[in-house]
Amino acid sequence: MTKGSSSSSGSGSGSGSGGSYTVTSSGTNSQGNHYCSRDYGSSASNSNSYHYSNSNGSYYYSNPNGSTYYNSGSGYSSYSRDGK
Repeated sequence: MTKGSSSSSGSGSGSGSGGSYTVTSSGTNSQGNHYCSRDYGSSASNSNSYHYSNSNGSYYYSNPNGSTYYNSGSGYSSYSRDGK
């Protein structure tokens, strides 16, 4: 994950394909990379899931069901059902 200082942060709630969630943090760092962390509660395999997208077009998802997905933005992608 690319690190940097956040230009914004916040919280909120919503629902999606993974169920109801609360946004625990989100923002964009000084390099233009976006992140969002969500809490899906104790019933989710991965209750504190997150995603980030980078200014180079790559992005990564750590999903509430424990799966992960990465896309390089240039043709390579990988998916893992159990996050390993």
